[in-house]
Amino acid sequence: MERYRIAPGTDVDLAAHDPSERLTFDGPKKLGKEELGALTLRLRELQELLYAEGRNRLLVVLQAMDTGGKDGVIRHVFRSVNPQGVKVSSFKAPSDRELARDYLWRIHKEVPARGEIRIFNRSHYEDILVVRVRDLAPPEVWERRYGHINDFERMLADEGVTIVKFFLHISKEEQAARLQSRLDDPHKHWKFSTADLRERKRWDAYEQAFEAMLSRTSHPHAPWYVIPANSKWYRNLVIASILVDTMEGLEMRYPEPEMDLSDIRIE
Repeated sequence: MERYRIAPGTDVDLAAHDPSERLTFDGPKKLGKEELGALTLRLRELQELLYAEGRNRLLVVLQAMDTGGKDGVIRHVFRSVNPQGVKVSSFKAPSDRELARDYLWRIHKEVPARGEIRIFNRSHYEDILVVRVRDLAPPEVWERRYGHINDFERMLADEGVTIVKFFLHISKEEQAARLQSRLDDPHKHWKFSTADLRERKRWDAYEQAFEAMLSRTSHPHAPWYVIPANSKWYRNLVIASILVDTMEGLEMRYPEPEMDLSDIRIE
């Protein structure tokens, strides 16, 4: 899965990343879903081990264009884990209370505790994406935030947080199809917002902002992966594979018992 990882210092051009490619799995969709099922079960085992050991912490960051599939990833990749050890934080427009503080304040208090997986559905990167595209702050404000974010993630990594960041890469044509499906299915009307259409008109500006984000904030301790996301099952398969590899690399162990249990009998 290293093909999807953005090496530090890479000047990212999203046009060079095919959102429809499926090069790491040559089987049919049915087999891909079966492989995903096996990976989610392995992820459940690793999450239990993470929780039991209580030493490591995992932060998963999801960013995408509208309809990119962040909710779908959470629903399908993490379907087997114990909710007790996995939490999702969603970051929408900041409240007045949040605006009264620095922009990372609301983020920092949501980072994972020891033994926990925390998923960010959107994240601190909104403050160099939406803020930039909608011109909510002058360039000198959001420009310096790349450095803030790099320092913030470096600090988290130094404190024992393993960070994995996924950009779910879809095409403009795929976004149109997904928006249309929300209009065509009455059960999906609740997902549709005219704001999505306004944001869609800013597609090129968002693409430039995402390219800058990927180019300037991917590091060995907090890598970005550009995930081909036109195919939902393949998107989930790739992300599950990367998470399993990442967690297996933590070399976790179940804690030793506090005493010798060999002579204990339950009567």
